[in-house]
Amino acid sequence: MYRKDVRAADQRAAELAANLAAVRSRIEAACASAGRPASEVTLVAVTKFFPADDVLRLLRLGLTDFGENRDQEAAAKAAQVADVLARAQAADPGAPIVAAIRPQWHFIGQLQTNKARSVVSYADVVQSVDRLRLVTALDQAAVRADRTLTCLVQVNLDPDTEGSGTGAGAAERGGAQPAEVERIADAVAESAALRLGGLMAVAPLGTDPQPAFERLAQLAAKVRGAHPEAVSLSAGMSGDLEQAIAAGATHVRIGSALLGRRPPLR
Repeated sequence: MYRKDVRAADQRAAELAANLAAVRSRIEAACASAGRPASEVTLVAVTKFFPADDVLRLLRLGLTDFGENRDQEAAAKAAQVADVLARAQAADPGAPIVAAIRPQWHFIGQLQTNKARSVVSYADVVQSVDRLRLVTALDQAAVRADRTLTCLVQVNLDPDTEGSGTGAGAAERGGAQPAEVERIADAVAESAALRLGGLMAVAPLGTDPQPAFERLAQLAAKVRGAHPEAVSLSAGMSGDLEQAIAAGATHVRIGSALLGRRPPLR
């Protein structure tokens, strides 16, 4: 049984290495087509529903940014990874995994204000800030925790909900209406313990993502006009990272192309 487990672990590590190489190749090709250096784009591995062991395998492969969208799962996973790294450092300070940069945790899902304190305890970035009440809750939690939290304002790009704030797209995927984004960005920038990183969005379902990403890029330029430090633009997933990079994305959030099909929920 032990040999079988070791063999399975080795196979998973090889699978992740091959997937990571393929995704990085796509990013490099997309950047070349857009006339941009690949170093401008950060790959965020979306590890929701996958175990902490996969995070550790990806850390060994040099990946440092990880995205989660459910607080309970994310908090437990971040704690597991931190515990493994601490034990590895105690046992062998020169071990390769200890030499890796500390993982950066990105919270990318819709966030209830009552979860702000928990998310602030482990997340380095919250990419899904979409309303003023959430800005206030995160700021208060970060002040209490004596932390500085980077925030991205999530934009709703679904055309059927623009101007209404309602509808299936808004309810299921989150995001502020474009007309509200600058006001939320101002609130983040003016807060005590939050840092405005930029914008984030998910492309509308079932349509060409390019026009939506171009609208996002225009809005990002307006936000940067008022807040030059807000240079991050998180857009693009496994199926549309090329279009996102063409529109100026600095972060792509990759799940299935990197980790494979999600395991069934338990």
